[in-house]
Amino acid sequence: MESIQAVTYPVHFQEKGYTALSNLVTTKNYSTIFILVDENTFEHCYPKFIPNFDTDKPIEVIEIESGEINKNLETCTGVWNAITELGGDRKSLLITLGGGVITDLGGFVASCFKRGIDFVNIPTTLLSMVDASVGGKTGVDLGVLKNQIGLFANPEMVIVDNAYLSTVEEREIKSGTAEIIKYGLTYDIKLFNEVKQNKYLKIKDLIFRSIEIKNEVVLQDPKEQSLRKILNFGHTLGHAIESFYLESEDKENLTHGEAIAIGMVCESYISSKLLGFPSEKVDEVKEVVLSIYNKTNLLQEDFSKIMDLLKHDKKNVNGQVNFVLLNDYEDFKIDCKVPEDLIVESMDFYNN
Repeated sequence: MESIQAVTYPVHFQEKGYTALSNLVTTKNYSTIFILVDENTFEHCYPKFIPNFDTDKPIEVIEIESGEINKNLETCTGVWNAITELGGDRKSLLITLGGGVITDLGGFVASCFKRGIDFVNIPTTLLSMVDASVGGKTGVDLGVLKNQIGLFANPEMVIVDNAYLSTVEEREIKSGTAEIIKYGLTYDIKLFNEVKQNKYLKIKDLIFRSIEIKNEVVLQDPKEQSLRKILNFGHTLGHAIESFYLESEDKENLTHGEAIAIGMVCESYISSKLLGFPSEKVDEVKEVVLSIYNKTNLLQEDFSKIMDLLKHDKKNVNGQVNFVLLNDYEDFKIDCKVPEDLIVESMDFYNN
């Protein structure tokens, strides 16, 4: 599989990535190599990675606790302290080995330590492969508010090896599938149709095309001024729902993809009301989503709390919530203003 050239770095696939990584370490003569993992990737992914990594440089493993709840500045401080205590300097390299929490947080940590050290992303979940590891976004949450603290910073390379997918549960595969659906609805309907017909049977092809699409978008709009906003379809309301479930003590957390899937159904409905997105296509989106994800019962008494979180979305401007909506498949409109009662109506539509 051919590598994909992003803005300043390549995305390599399978064995080619490990060869490129070894060459990078030799060429740049790093002083120390740090590998950031959580307890799950240390147990299941590190043993798959290390035999493929040919280097005689000293390696230090730094482990953090898994989960979105730990994607915060406190965890960053712990990693910075660990790197410092282990003798990290400006010639160190940080390799992130994990899902979106690891790649987002690790990239942020590397970009801030001593005003920036090199890092390499090795995503191990479907979600991080098709979304979090590509595009130069790094960051952490502020409380339950998603990705409020961060910056744009590019890795030296990304290595995508679908062998790591054998280490995750099907729920995580489904989570990543939501991002693939998003690419399909906004950019290339063939992806949506493939998921509709075969779910994630052709996973390698779905991963490659998703990364290709995201890279095409980011190359045109690196800092999310216009076109890149299409990558937020389903995320405006989806992030608020995800945050609400994250902070609710009496509810089970949703995965990112489960929340975004709900967001896509709701925002498809809003699109039909504001832009004339065909109602039969709204029904199709809902049908495909519910064929993959268990139905989540959004309680009406929770709507106001979700709406409050929506107002803190990082994409808002001058206090105004901005949505990406659909005129049709592959035909989108950015920076759409949506009345609050229609947002509530869309959650009712998802429920019914």
